[in-house]
Amino acid sequence: MAFEGLTEKLSAAFKKLRGKGRLTESDVKESMREIRLALLEADVSYKVVKDFIKKVTERAVGTDVLESLTPAQMIVKIVNEELTALMGSDNQKIKLASQPPTVVMMVGLQGAGKTTNGAKLAGLFKKQGKNPLLAACDVYRPAAIKQLQVVGGQLGIPVFEMGQNDPVDIAKAAVQHAVRHGNDMVFLDTAGRLHIDEGLLGERQAVKGGGKPNEILLVVDAMTGQDAVNAAQAFNDALDIDGVLLSKLDGDARGGAALSVKAVTGKPVKFIGVGEKLDQIEPFHPGRMASRILGMGDVLTLIEKAEAAFDQKKAEELEKKLRTNKFTLADFYDQLVQLKGMGNLQDLAGMMPGMNAGALKNAQVDEAALARTEAIIQSMTPYERENPACLNHSRKRRVAAGSGVKVEEINRLLKQFEMMNQMMKQFSGPGASRKLKRMGGKFGGLGGFGGLPGM
Repeated sequence: MAFEGLTEKLSAAFKKLRGKGRLTESDVKESMREIRLALLEADVSYKVVKDFIKKVTERAVGTDVLESLTPAQMIVKIVNEELTALMGSDNQKIKLASQPPTVVMMVGLQGAGKTTNGAKLAGLFKKQGKNPLLAACDVYRPAAIKQLQVVGGQLGIPVFEMGQNDPVDIAKAAVQHAVRHGNDMVFLDTAGRLHIDEGLLGERQAVKGGGKPNEILLVVDAMTGQDAVNAAQAFNDALDIDGVLLSKLDGDARGGAALSVKAVTGKPVKFIGVGEKLDQIEPFHPGRMASRILGMGDVLTLIEKAEAAFDQKKAEELEKKLRTNKFTLADFYDQLVQLKGMGNLQDLAGMMPGMNAGALKNAQVDEAALARTEAIIQSMTPYERENPACLNHSRKRRVAAGSGVKVEEINRLLKQFEMMNQMMKQFSGPGASRKLKRMGGKFGGLGGFGGLPGM
């Protein structure tokens, strides 16, 4: 989980402050020392840490803070604001061309996840109603074109390729192809190298001239820490990049790159890769990320994920069924599918206020149990899903064989479903709507986490 180590150490520093009714300058300086060490251990650039601590200290030793009735909260507020400013304050969007197509050039070193994350980004814009095109301009790495075609096929995005031709010619032809076929965005997948050299940067400059991109996005591996920041600086000096996409942020418990890139290069982090799946990419919101780092959750992103994953029509249908006490295994399955569509459940829990990394360390979400539940319900006939009471021993054995589980697991699921059904009965009849809203029913039963297998 991103920033896990940093969140734990910052939480410990703030906990010491909360135990004091009044703060002195020495209290503040001691906490700043702990915050400094936490940031350095998170692999944040030394200069960035030095400047950050200076700014926070200057604000924290002010009269308003030291004489406040809640000085610890005031310092948390200051740290939150300065972290947000450090990462760029606001979400920076891709500059769209006044006349389509918008050309986005993806650059980076080998191994950073450039090809996959470029496709992820195209997929994100497709969900927003765009018609993107992927262009295979990496003609050097073995199977680079094939990889782009595979991920493009999985996302339903066309791929333009001309084999091993000149990357500059491919970029030009891709843009012309997009104009002819109505693609309003083109993502140029360029070649990388194992290290930064003149050849790499020279070729990227040539492709830049040929493709005339509206946006140059650098993909860097968050797990490489300060090496990622150094790469960002080198690419920016050569190409004048517009922003950064931080990949593999979910695998870096330190997160120093995310905190250093903007301060060192002056260019914002615009997107983050938060998992291996092709839909696991997010716009980067500095304020929301600062809240996550401080263990304050990220409710806005959680709501956005819920709104994207949960079908409003199905949510309304579910509410009607709950009012008439007609909740079935088919409905249970629909809720499970939509919940899984929101992403990793542990990551979602981390977006809830008060659920910091330390609190989640020992919490285990059994994703395999969720998958088995899905397989069991899929192995039932439509009649059985609507009428689970009909599941006698022979039917259970057939379902068990079809889903690859034991009959005992089916019995366990039916018991869980019955318990959930009993709970749902209280939402039928007068006042049901009011109770549903209290439960969080507008998200199609999001409030029912606890009744799901594996939770």
